[in-house]
Amino acid sequence: MTASRNTFYIGGQWVAPASDRRFTLINASTEEVIGTAPEGTAADMDAAVAAARKAFNTSGWADATPAERGAVMERFTAAIAKRGEAIAQAVSAQNGMPISVSVPLEGQFAPGALQYYAELAKKFGGPDIRPSQMGKETLVEGTPVGVVAAIIPWNFPVSLALNKVGPAMVAGCTMVLKPSPGTVLDSYLIAEAAEEAGVPAGVLNWVPADREAGAHLIAHPGVDKVAFTGSTAAGRIIARTCGELLRPVTLELGGKSAAILLEDVDIDAFLAGVPTASMLNNGQTCYNGTRVLAPKSRYGEVVEALAGFAKSLKVGDALDPETHVGPMASSAHRDRVEGYIAIGKQEAKLVAGGGRPQDTNRGWFVEPTIFADVDNSSRIAQEEIFGPVLAVIPYDSEADAVRIANDSDFGLGGSVWSADSAHATDIARKVQSGTVGVNGYMPSLGAPFGGIKASGMGREFAPETISAYQNTKSIYVMS
Repeated sequence: MTASRNTFYIGGQWVAPASDRRFTLINASTEEVIGTAPEGTAADMDAAVAAARKAFNTSGWADATPAERGAVMERFTAAIAKRGEAIAQAVSAQNGMPISVSVPLEGQFAPGALQYYAELAKKFGGPDIRPSQMGKETLVEGTPVGVVAAIIPWNFPVSLALNKVGPAMVAGCTMVLKPSPGTVLDSYLIAEAAEEAGVPAGVLNWVPADREAGAHLIAHPGVDKVAFTGSTAAGRIIARTCGELLRPVTLELGGKSAAILLEDVDIDAFLAGVPTASMLNNGQTCYNGTRVLAPKSRYGEVVEALAGFAKSLKVGDALDPETHVGPMASSAHRDRVEGYIAIGKQEAKLVAGGGRPQDTNRGWFVEPTIFADVDNSSRIAQEEIFGPVLAVIPYDSEADAVRIANDSDFGLGGSVWSADSAHATDIARKVQSGTVGVNGYMPSLGAPFGGIKASGMGREFAPETISAYQNTKSIYVMS
């Protein structure tokens, strides 16, 4: 059974597309067609930007108080939350995320993030009053930046969208959101929730599109800021465009994070944390700690344990609650991951996985794969694979472990594992990364999330994010 969509959500209306081009949505586990939707063009993006600009200029949204905007956001949250199960099902079918992951993260965490920002809106204060050397006082305040172009990836399409929508709405911005071609159906559920909640027309606009229309949106003269989550390669292109236009941009990009196992690590505790810290969403998570750094004194023990763990994971249909590892999000992405596995077989020792499951002949599956005897300079240790592939790297000392962890172009996530959490925290402080976990890893609402180096710029999930959607203005009151 397939679900067809025939319109875009623009200006508070369901609008016919400008062309007859369409996306076909495929179930990643079965390779069956599960839906179709129109593909946005430059003309559709123009219409969406115009609607967002009109809403910013004339709807009163930008001039509403944060508390008034927060009330709208709370209704929006409730409308999304009641669609949580349908959202999780849509995401898992399209990108292969195990339903055991999509229910809590896409169906529950995502609206929770919006609720978090709605609560912040209630507390959002007025201007900061500062002393003036030449006059009475200076008022420092944030004003909404304007129209935001948000480019959403396929791996966590709902939570990453709402973690842009939330702070933008608090700030008083309007938005054009471009979902990835691989995960389109879920975006319609969010748009329907916005309509039900009475989000003012034009404040939020959804146009699924591919790269060409996305590039048009990013460079559009009616856009004031870009918020992007995706690959580092795409992020560099977007950064160049925004740099030329002197346009603010937030970039949450790739990663090649390290999980440092200290000498006193409880290996069973580490294995229990691998599904969220190193192999979340079939390995299709930017912050995954896919470089496992183990002390030489326990290296063989760690490799053996990881190999056994990988072989124990159930690979299967993403919609099966018993599945640990689902398929890759597309056939092209499976090919990419398998290409890296082929490289790894030349660079290191394969100790688990490395192929496709023997018991299925459909779906874009890759076995959980473990490589041992990996040198940190190898491609499988330096390049983002974005699949269920871990590289186990030996180290001599804690200083050596930190050196290896920091020997990367990326700096997004990472973790440190030890029976002594205080000592692990000391080591975490030495890791060059925007975020690091101690004896586990999971981003937390209220704490800034984002990367350094080739992992991007800017932060999400926190109060600090709101300022990225504002311009700072100083008003000098002389008397």
